Amino acid sequence: MTTPVDDGAIDGFGEGLHGDLLRPEDPNYDEARSIWNGMIDRSPAAIVRAEGVSDVIATVDFARENDLLLAIRGGGHNVAGNAVCDDGLLLDLSAMRSVRIDPERKTARVEPGATLADFDHEAQAFGLATPLGINSTTGVAGLTLGGGFGWLTRKYGMTVDNLRSVDVVTADGELRRASEDENPDLFWGIRGGGGNFGVVTSFEFDLHEVGPAVLAGMVVYRGADAPDVLRHVRDFNADAPDESTVWVVLRKAPPLPFLPEDIHGKDVIVVVPFYAGDIAEGETVLAPIREYGDPVADVVGPHRYAEFQQAFDPLLTDGARNYWKSHNFSAISDEAIDTVVGYARDLPTAQSEIFFGQIGGAMGRVPADATAFPHRDAEYGMNVHTRWEDPAMDDACIAWSREFFDAMAPYATGGVYVNFISEREGEETLGYGENYDRLVDVKTRYDPENLFRMNQNVEPAA
Repeated sequence: MTTPVDDGAIDGFGEGLHGDLLRPEDPNYDEARSIWNGMIDRSPAAIVRAEGVSDVIATVDFARENDLLLAIRGGGHNVAGNAVCDDGLLLDLSAMRSVRIDPERKTARVEPGATLADFDHEAQAFGLATPLGINSTTGVAGLTLGGGFGWLTRKYGMTVDNLRSVDVVTADGELRRASEDENPDLFWGIRGGGGNFGVVTSFEFDLHEVGPAVLAGMVVYRGADAPDVLRHVRDFNADAPDESTVWVVLRKAPPLPFLPEDIHGKDVIVVVPFYAGDIAEGETVLAPIREYGDPVADVVGPHRYAEFQQAFDPLLTDGARNYWKSHNFSAISDEAIDTVVGYARDLPTAQSEIFFGQIGGAMGRVPADATAFPHRDAEYGMNVHTRWEDPAMDDACIAWSREFFDAMAPYATGGVYVNFISEREGEETLGYGENYDRLVDVKTRYDPENLFRMNQNVEPAA
């Protein structure tokens, strides 16, 4: 997949960069090729640490002209490991992490190396936010290109529904602006089509008034209560307003200070309510969630939005081995709940978990063909998050994930979230759904040679 390039040509290319060019013999090389998922161990021939758009253009041109496999790294959090490749060229954008807020227009300009923490730090200075994910170390770029959802999605839509424009370097090395008015076909594809069409060097988002305090937190129950709790949350969510979002996590209890010691390491079900509106109003709306059953802990209350965005960071630190599988659901049946509970009792490691993220609301009122992200009928996104440390457990953990994925398939919509796909197993077309053929057309126009193929790939027409 790559053409050998002599050292002189690579050195000459590096001399023209503003940022650094790292080779395998350089002392920082191993650190630069390491990413969040510890399963990924790949060695590119060279790593470009871009400092600006000119470095991005030069790298895209060099990769195209020398037929080099090209990987693009933003925040480096993608579970599939597409941010790094063997033998080819890695374009590392993590130094490009500027976030500029315009509080009067309520917009943000965000570079591709920024994380959710970078974004929230700047936007919350003005009491503003846009729908992003739930883990502050996630990269804004990768999250957005796959669609993007989180606590604000039911109120304000997907991340891509709040994207106003992008600057993108396409496969021909040209810097283009894409929006509803400029290169609209490219803009359509970027909103959910992954990194298939180019390297986005700037994202422009719409912002909304959020926080600085929001009503959020966790209500924790013993694992034995899981069937009843899941049914209660499902029934509550069916009629909840857009401001209300309630997620559910099934896992072993981590040693958190607000949990009784006798439950540490035991099966629990964690209910995570969030209210995107007035806190007093939220207290009333979320009361049925907090008053249900016999929880072992309830830490729901006013929290600073930026801090709550970091609440799950300790469970998702760098370096562990991770394998994910994903389903979308338009509804959660009793039979699906029984299946989930059975597998949750048999999690392969204490770090593994199953979560159901409630979506729908404003996200579901956007037509399926309005953006490349097609799954507007989904009311829940499920992630089977298998996580472990010992490489000897790889086969067992992956096999468990696949088995559970297959067991849940009869209850799911048939669509998956592309950002949750761990490897290429034919799930790409499920991720892009009914929009796949149109994505092929956009890919063929802007990347006919498939230069950008380290992703959940859309292949151009022959």
